Parts: sequence; C-alpha cells; structure tokens
Amino acid sequence: MKLRYIYTLLILISVFCFAPAGAQTRHKAKGKKPAAKVVAKKSATKNPSAKAPAKKTLKTAVVQKSAAKSLGDAAAKNTAPVDTTNKNSLSEEIVVTTDYKPVLADAVKIRRNPDLEDATPYKAPLTYVPLDVRLEQNSDIRQLDAMKMPPQRDSIPKNNFVQIGLGNLKTTYGEGYFATGPDEGLQAGGYVKHLAEQGSLYKQNESSNEVGIFGKSVGTTNSVNGRIDYKYNSNYFYGFDPLTSTSEIDPGKQHFSVLSAEGDLAKNFADVPNDFTYALKLKGYTYSDAYNARESNVVLSGFLNETVQQFYAGVAGSLDLTTQKDSLYNYNNSLLRINPYIKFQGDLYKIDAGINIVDQFGFSNSFYIFPAAKLEFSVVPKYVRLFVEAKGDVNKSTLLDFSTINPFIGQNIAIKNSVDKLDLSAGLKGTLAPGLSFKAFIFRYSVKYMPLLVSNFGPTGNKFAVVYDNGDSRINGLTGELDYKASDDVDVFGRVEFKDYQMAQQAQAWNLPKFKLTAGTTIHINNKVDITGSMLFRGTAYDLPYADALIPNSKVVPTTISAFFDLSGGVTYKATDKISIFVKANNILDRTNETWLYYPDYGFNIFGGVGYAF
Repeated sequence: MKLRYIYTLLILISVFCFAPAGAQTRHKAKGKKPAAKVVAKKSATKNPSAKAPAKKTLKTAVVQKSAAKSLGDAAAKNTAPVDTTNKNSLSEEIVVTTDYKPVLADAVKIRRNPDLEDATPYKAPLTYVPLDVRLEQNSDIRQLDAMKMPPQRDSIPKNNFVQIGLGNLKTTYGEGYFATGPDEGLQAGGYVKHLAEQGSLYKQNESSNEVGIFGKSVGTTNSVNGRIDYKYNSNYFYGFDPLTSTSEIDPGKQHFSVLSAEGDLAKNFADVPNDFTYALKLKGYTYSDAYNARESNVVLSGFLNETVQQFYAGVAGSLDLTTQKDSLYNYNNSLLRINPYIKFQGDLYKIDAGINIVDQFGFSNSFYIFPAAKLEFSVVPKYVRLFVEAKGDVNKSTLLDFSTINPFIGQNIAIKNSVDKLDLSAGLKGTLAPGLSFKAFIFRYSVKYMPLLVSNFGPTGNKFAVVYDNGDSRINGLTGELDYKASDDVDVFGRVEFKDYQMAQQAQAWNLPKFKLTAGTTIHINNKVDITGSMLFRGTAYDLPYADALIPNSKVVPTTISAFFDLSGGVTYKATDKISIFVKANNILDRTNETWLYYPDYGFNIFGGVGYAF
C-alpha cells in the first residue's frame, strides 16, 4: 500500500516539473489551444533583476519531452502566453489538469489485499465465585465406592445346567440346576443331586440324594428369601473287626431323611447416615432315620440396629425350639438367646462390645451370661489387622449334627448340651502382597460337657455312640489360612489346624485328630479347559469302645487310627457353549484310609460324564 502512494507521488512531481515546458513547445509548434487549462499568475518584487521563468520552462520542456511521453502524456499539452510587460515582477505558472489515469503497463501488482477492518475482539467480563468447601488435610486413600456389576458378556445367558456321569465303582452321578433368569429383582429356581457308589467290601454301599427349590424377591425397601430342601442319604454298617468271621457279618442299613425350610425378611442396604436396619428369619427341619429316632426344630431369629455416624447399637435374639425322640427318651431341648451390643468403627479400628444371654429350658434348665466382644486394629493400614475376641455360648446337641459328622451312628444317642464357657482367640489377618491374603490366630477354648463319638460294636456292625467329658475341657491350638490368587486364572488356598486337647475325665479326645491340613487349587487354562485339585492330610486319632469310655479314667488301651494323605482332582473341557465334558478322580493314591474305626474309605474312584447348559 505504501509503494502505491510513493509511486503516485513521484508521477505527480514529474508532471508538475516537466509538463509546463512541454506544453509551451507543443503550443508554438502546432498552435493549438489545450482543453481544460487554467493559468494563474503571481507577482513578486523581491528580485527585480530576476529572469522570466518562461525561457527556463521552454528549455526544460525540450529536454524532458521524451520523459513526459513515457509518463502517459499525463500533463497538459498547451501553455498560456507569458506576461513580459512588467520586468520587475516574478511570474510562476500553476497548471491544473484532469485526474491522473494510470496505464496498465505502469501498474505494480500487490500480492495481497490489505485488511482495512480494525475490529477489536470481544472479551466477556470475568466473574469469580469462591467455593465454600473446607480443604481436607487427610492424605489417606479414600475408600472406593462399590462398582456396579458390569453386564454379562454372554448375549444369551444360560439359566439351566445338567450333568450326568458314570464311574468305576458302579458310580452313578447326576446334578441339575434350574433358574428363571438373570433378573436380580425376582429369582426362582431349583436343583437336584444324586451320587451313589459301591466299594469292594461287603455292603460298602452309599447313596446321597437332594432336591430343593428357592426364591428371592428384592423390593424397594425390603428383600424376601425362601427355600425348601429335602435330603435322603442311605448306607450300611459295613465296619467290622477284620478278625471277625465273615459268616457272622450282617450289616444293618441306615438312612436319614431331612426336610427343611427357611425364609427371611431384611431391610435393603441404604447408603444414608444414621440408618435403621432390621432382619427377621424363620427356619426349621424334621429329621428321621431308619430306626425310631425323630427330631423337629424351629428357630425364629432377628436383629434391630441403629446407626449414628460411626456408632452402632442394637440387639439380636433367637428362639430355638427342638424336640428329640428315640426309643428310650422324648426331650424338649430349647434355647432363648438375647444379644445386646454396641459397635464403634473408625479408619484404623473396630470394636464390638456386648453380652450373650442364654436361657436353656426343657429337659434341662440353666441360665448363662457370656461375653461377646471383639477388637480389630490396623497394624499396617490397608494390609494387616490385629484382632482379639472373647465369647461364649451354649451348643445344642442334635441328632442331625451327629449324623452329618458320622453317618454310622447308632440308636438312642445320649443328649446333653455342651457349654463354651470362654473362647479366647487372637491373631492377624490381611494381605501380604497383591492377591495373597492370610489369616492366622491362636485360641484357647474352655468347654463343659464336650461331646465325643466312640465305637459301639454290635451284631449288625460298628455303630457309633456319643459320650461326654463331664468337666471343663481345654483346647489350645493354632489355625492358619492362606489364599493366593495369582491371577483370574490361578487360585491356590490352604488351611492348617493344630489342636491340643486337655480332657477333664476322658483319656483322649476320641476320634478327633490333633493335626489337619487341607489345600486346593483352581486353574483356568483357557476358555476350554479348567483343572481343580484338593489335598487332605489327617493326623493320628484314637478310639475307645463305648462301654470303656463310660468309665472315667479308663485304663483300656485305645485303638489307633493312622494318619493318612488323600489326593483328588478333576478336569472340565468345554466342547461348545452348551456342552462340556468332565472327569473327576478321588483317592488317587488308592489307599485304604480310615476316618472311623473299621470303616475304610473307597479306593481309587474315577467317574466322568457330560454337562449341558441351556
């Protein structure tokens, strides 16, 4: 833009300097009068001897004639006559011509157009609003909120699953699970189970069958759960002294039938301060065996809890009603428990303080008050916690529990409730490394009327009976648990128990080993193959005949039940999305392990089959 103005200025200067002389020369030669010409004269008396400028103008015009033409004949070509009458005056011609009209050849190209707009961008006024939030000085890691469960990856979830299989010990196996669907708000379903096998010994037969249904409904405020189950197990009393003549063996048959049901109502969890929670549960069962034993039980339990910031206060209670009947007795054995408590919880500690009030009524009446306290303290925050616990309770002796522990129990089992007078324990739990969790504690239990199972030989086999250590027994020991989850595909776990029994009257804790080790693993090879394994080591135990066990401090030499090691495993192969193939092996080492006297376990047992999901 500046070049253009300079260039125009130069042209105008050349016009004013050279145009008058050229105009006079052409006027004299041609004698023509130029158009649009105005001549003005100025007089001055400064220098009387000054020459008239006309001659100078003429001389200059002759020299610059060619230059005027090159400028496009911009100056006028006519001049006015010079006034020479007054020689003392100074004259100067001023020529006014038309507007300059440039020629295209004289133009200089401008590479870009200038921006003639002088616009200032608009800036909105800034406003500042201070936040009324207190600056937290706590640098601890904030507790993460529960993450919503992601949706299932399967586009069509399978609600039902069935497995069937056969094995080398005339094993028949079957399982089935059925459900309504993935709706967590309303669920219902059922299941069936069957396992039967036959060993190498005479009448070493066993059968286990289960069937049940369940339902669940989650409302806006409360949730309701319910289920009904039925179990039927049968076996023979095939345990005999090897020195006994086989002609005298006539194993009796035993079976257990249990029909149970339960239902509960609970308030849903709400993440609100000072929440009031409650729950109510009703359950019961009926039990019977192949002889005259019968048992019925109904338990009503619940709790009320009020939360105030980090403070919890509430009360829990239960009414446990039981009737027990056999050929020699008919008992009403019931308990009433009330457990008021208060709890405190912080970032590094958790305190539970309360008492357990127990009233035993029925065939035996007694009243107890036990401590119910527990303390947890974070030794290494987020990793290791120290816990100490002191508690006590009354343990009801039931036929259902005895038959679950030992399916070879006989008739007219003695009934007496044991009392945990004071159970003390202390230990550590937490996480040692990513995926490695542990729990280890030592304990000291004081038990009154501790129940023990002992052998009781008869013409139909070894039927076990129950004796009680009449006095205060002491149990000291150590328990450790370890779970290592290397990844989502590998999980290894184990548990070890060591117990030292100090009996009041009995010489030994009959049929209770002092040492027990269990371990297992689950390995997910890929989307097709899964491997499971389990291991059991059971220490030495001792047994005493029932008649001798009834005599305090009996001098009869007990029978030793040797320690044993058992190993089992299984493999599952997923052929398709619906069909899978499985193989399971028990007692891989094929040893005649005895859990109960003269009742060896089954030898090596392998069975397999196919599963179908739909």
